[in-house]
Amino acid sequence: MGRLRPLALIPGLIGVLVSAGNALGQTPDEEFAIRLPSARTELRDAPSASELLAPTRVVVLGTGTPIPDAFRAGSSIAVIHKGESYLFDAGAGAVRNAVVARYKYDIPSLYPSLICCVFFSHLHSDHTMDFSELAHTMWWRRNAGLQAWGPQGIERIANGMREVHLVDVDIRTESLQPLRNPDGFRVAAQTIEPGILLEKDDLVIEAFAVDHGAIRPAFGFKVTTDDLSLVISGDTAYNETLLEKARGVDLLFHEVVSEEGLLRLPPDFQRIQKNSHTTSGELARLADIARPGLLVLYHGLFFGVEEGSVLDEIRATYDGEVVLADDLDVFP
Repeated sequence: MGRLRPLALIPGLIGVLVSAGNALGQTPDEEFAIRLPSARTELRDAPSASELLAPTRVVVLGTGTPIPDAFRAGSSIAVIHKGESYLFDAGAGAVRNAVVARYKYDIPSLYPSLICCVFFSHLHSDHTMDFSELAHTMWWRRNAGLQAWGPQGIERIANGMREVHLVDVDIRTESLQPLRNPDGFRVAAQTIEPGILLEKDDLVIEAFAVDHGAIRPAFGFKVTTDDLSLVISGDTAYNETLLEKARGVDLLFHEVVSEEGLLRLPPDFQRIQKNSHTTSGELARLADIARPGLLVLYHGLFFGVEEGSVLDEIRATYDGEVVLADDLDVFP
């Protein structure tokens, strides 16, 4: 059973609920209602001075799994540093949540056509469904095409997306529509190997191998800036390399499986899950050794138990700070 949530917290209903309340002569509860601009076109040649001076932030765009969820978009985490947004995975709904976060937190670089880069931990569909939307939303207004890093197969996906959208490209390029960048639809896709993927000023993004069962290769990521360090697990069973990378980081974003929920499954399915994912007890053990400043749970597999119970499972043996992330949470 999932947590009960105020309906107005669902991004897709925010505008509807505000409008409905106004129509009835009611004032929306400010705790649950926010006003967001609609259908704005944004262009930018470079980050502003305030963006360059802002501290590094992490916005959770999606905390979900392959199971459709009214409250959780597909897996996606955005790291915002010096006026650029770097996405890690892009599950279904991530791009729309990026738009919400852009205005909710005043982060211009989260406007979809201004997002420069995406890194894929692996190529399961719940981590890639919004890849095409990210690359091709307002592509003709992009300063440059999207840059993407992913395991073997990422170029095949990028090439397939380009083929799908060539009809749109032809229509727009052959019409009178002004195109800021006629090549903005092109994705620069690079295959990941363990090691440093990107260095830019004081930003370093590193990939390392994790164990996602039969899905090989699969990767986690470590991001280090001048003011923040974090590790993103991707999908993985308990992994010693991840443990070492996560030692002493400020933030550890880690997937989790509820042990209580797992026991409700048939034995064969339990074995599959344990081979591919990290149970709450295993994660508590990993975090107790790594000692991150904050353990953030995402991509939770609960299998019918109350979502919040996974926190109790971890706190039973781990005394560090831990939270269960929701979509649009921001850290630190």
